[in-house]
Amino acid sequence: MTRSELVTRLAELNPHLYHRDVERIVATIFEEITLALARGDRVELRGFGSFSLKERSARIGRNPRTGSAVAVAAKYLPYFKTGKELRDTLNKN
Repeated sequence: MTRSELVTRLAELNPHLYHRDVERIVATIFEEITLALARGDRVELRGFGSFSLKERSARIGRNPRTGSAVAVAAKYLPYFKTGKELRDTLNKN
């Protein structure tokens, strides 16, 4: 599901809201998750999952074309762990 499909679906389920308001709500939620992760916070949505950061330390990599060593800087990557309710829903038989 894309972001626009999510907005459309939420607008259909909430006919009392304007489409532009639903777009603003979705944008605000994603923006707040992004800002929280940028601060180093963990974001937990009960029953759905949690977003956190994983740190990857600096290392020496290889250029695949030339084979020469390349320094790769340390960086943070977003990490998502599914919640128990979501896993149970996906794994129902």
